[in-house]
Amino acid sequence: MVVRRRALEVLVMADFWAGRRVLVTGQTGFKGAWLSFWLAEMGAEVSGLALAPATTPNLHDILALPQRGRFVQADINDRAALDALIESARPEVVFHLAAQALVRRSYASPVETFAANVLGTVSLLDAVRHCPTTRAVVVVTSDKAYENLNGPWGHRETDPLGGHDPYSASKGCAEIAVSSMRRAFFGRGGHPARIATARAGNVIGGGDWAEDRLAPDVVRGCLGPEGLARLRNPGAVRPWQHVLEPLGAYLLLAERLCEVPEGVDEAWNIGPDARESRPVFRVAEALVAALGRGRIEATPEADAPHEAHLLTLDCAKVRARLGWKPRLDFAATIAMTASWYSAWARGEDMVSLTRAQIAAFEAAAG
Repeated sequence: MVVRRRALEVLVMADFWAGRRVLVTGQTGFKGAWLSFWLAEMGAEVSGLALAPATTPNLHDILALPQRGRFVQADINDRAALDALIESARPEVVFHLAAQALVRRSYASPVETFAANVLGTVSLLDAVRHCPTTRAVVVVTSDKAYENLNGPWGHRETDPLGGHDPYSASKGCAEIAVSSMRRAFFGRGGHPARIATARAGNVIGGGDWAEDRLAPDVVRGCLGPEGLARLRNPGAVRPWQHVLEPLGAYLLLAERLCEVPEGVDEAWNIGPDARESRPVFRVAEALVAALGRGRIEATPEADAPHEAHLLTLDCAKVRARLGWKPRLDFAATIAMTASWYSAWARGEDMVSLTRAQIAAFEAAAG
């Protein structure tokens, strides 16, 4: 079934997803949980594969995602579990988000990072090429996949890949691996599935409790007994966006891969307008103000591992060729994030609130 997009301003076609079989790897992660919930709300048959949630609390359990579809707790490199799930789920669309997603953890666990982010990606695509029903795969990498020289320009999709830290390097390697697998096994003359990669900038939003991420660190500090959030790298500048922004782009990419795949099965930058970039300190200030409690203390680490000071993306391609554009400005992003955590702290119904935030975002998207 082909569902026609009525206008470029329509971000996601709910009718396209109703009844569609979808596999989400990394479902217990921050992005994976939001994406799985959104898909289930649109009526998709969602199957998930992921490790156990890394934190308590976590969004996966708060949204009761295992009750909304098929879920297998396994490592992405557990090939027997992956093959069995794909054989039973027969996914038409696959979103690959399973990863070791933390820069600082990659310094402590480089082997785990490369195994998850590179070998895990190859394992997933190799499993998919034996599934005849799959038509679209969106592989989520990172804006950190680029060889970052801390220049003032935004990275374009054609810029060199690389990375100082193991996380960034692993994401660059994953992009190269996807390109190889795509050309070797998919598309013309191979498996009919088409594959796109998405390189998104820093995301914030309700329900993230990962270590060493800005929003969770601020929320934990401000809502904790001290009421204090400590920032280790307050001057670092990043392109901040609400988690629903890239997820909407991933959904759009998958729809296009199924409907009109020519020119879509390649790499795409997904990020906010350049004016929405902010230093870490300014983002933390805005979150504290929106939460209505807490304070900030800058505590730079003298011997901290290397992290990029400046990182920006050029997203002209996705705007011109797919009609995608960000819907939320910085103020709205902060407000939605703080509203989610404040409601959680008050013990509100977070399923209903998460549903309402997705509806509000869809309304803003046209």
